[in-house]
Amino acid sequence: MAETIKVLLVDDEILFRKGVRFILEREEDISILHEAADGVELISFLENNDTHPDVIITDLKMPHLNGVEATKYIHNNFPKIKIVALSSYDSKSFVANMIDVGAVSYLIKNATPQELLKTIREVYYVGFYYNDYVMEIIKETITHNLNIKSLEVSLTTRENEILQLICEQKTTAEIADQLCLSPRTVEGHRNNLLLKTASKNIAGLVVYAIQNKVVLI
Repeated sequence: MAETIKVLLVDDEILFRKGVRFILEREEDISILHEAADGVELISFLENNDTHPDVIITDLKMPHLNGVEATKYIHNNFPKIKIVALSSYDSKSFVANMIDVGAVSYLIKNATPQELLKTIREVYYVGFYYNDYVMEIIKETITHNLNIKSLEVSLTTRENEILQLICEQKTTAEIADQLCLSPRTVEGHRNNLLLKTASKNIAGLVVYAIQNKVVLI
């Protein structure tokens, strides 16, 4: 039986929010935990409920507290929750800023339902999902916009192999299968990579890898 991915939707446009909910509720492995109209409602829900979402899908421009500030707060206070930006804004500055403050994926609102579903599942199982457009923006703007420090880190051959596969957006199970390792061993190497590179999450590892040119992407 597939795991159920708990999703929280945040958007001040009620019709759009309900449309996304309709799409997601048709999927057996996705459940809608809650809806919020802005960042204030979102944070209030998280602070007053023991059950939290696995994935938050949030708009950027909303009243009271926008998606950027809400993402920054959640990334610092609820770091296990994955945040996907879903916005009508596709400029490089918006994308880079959201990745900088903690979003692990960025989708434009004219994305297809299939793209949205793929993003949610990739974020849940891999930890992040950057499509080609977002990956190019990260590559172009990383030295100017993203606050990831360049570090001199010595990685083992195995760690380099695993970092390469992480950047190719492979799951732990896929990496284990490809390298003939156990999933637990892969998790151990991944945790070492996080510690060595001072990355807070898998998305941070990808940013580190690109900035320091330690993998081919």
